[in-house]
Amino acid sequence: MARDRSGGLERGRFRGDDTRATQDRARIAQTAARLIAEHGLADWALAKRKAARQLMLPETTALPSNDEIEAALVAHHALFGGEAHVAGLRAQRAETLAWMKRLSAWEPLLVGGVAAGWATVHSDARVELVADDPKAVEMMLAGAGVFYTAVPPREDAESGGRGAELFIATPRTGLRLSILTPQQRRNRPRRDDEPRLTVADVTALLAADQG
Repeated sequence: MARDRSGGLERGRFRGDDTRATQDRARIAQTAARLIAEHGLADWALAKRKAARQLMLPETTALPSNDEIEAALVAHHALFGGEAHVAGLRAQRAETLAWMKRLSAWEPLLVGGVAAGWATVHSDARVELVADDPKAVEMMLAGAGVFYTAVPPREDAESGGRGAELFIATPRTGLRLSILTPQQRRNRPRRDDEPRLTVADVTALLAADQG
């Protein structure tokens, strides 16, 4: 009796579709990482869409997650960044550390790309502060003669809720301060592998880098 192989063929076709979708996501992530690293494209959603268009993929193609973009940036720096990326990251961390020490009263934590190592020369350093009243941070900055601007808060996995956001333009990197209440910091969603570096952590990183 002839065997009906249609089910097996159908399953094979679905597996093939899954493989192509995975490959397309990886190609989009790699191209988007290049746009972010080399052209300073800060809007990751735009970078993904632009990458898909450059690859001439259908508009319905599933786009990679931000985690996949971060991994692609790490790979891009490993292949093309060289000593320039290492030196740039070191400078960003050193300058951010100086600001963290100035802001030590608010338990600063370095998060995002400068902490994780995937930052580009165009990336802002992100420092998370905790304060019952964000105005206390603003008063300290104003009293020290620091020019800053209030920027729209971001509600995403990295910023962890709608806290106050301040931006300071610095010589080596932009500094973005996310000011959370104690409750917002406690409830902040986070990944297990997400670096959240204290002053001591950043100091140790820089010391190890020099050694």
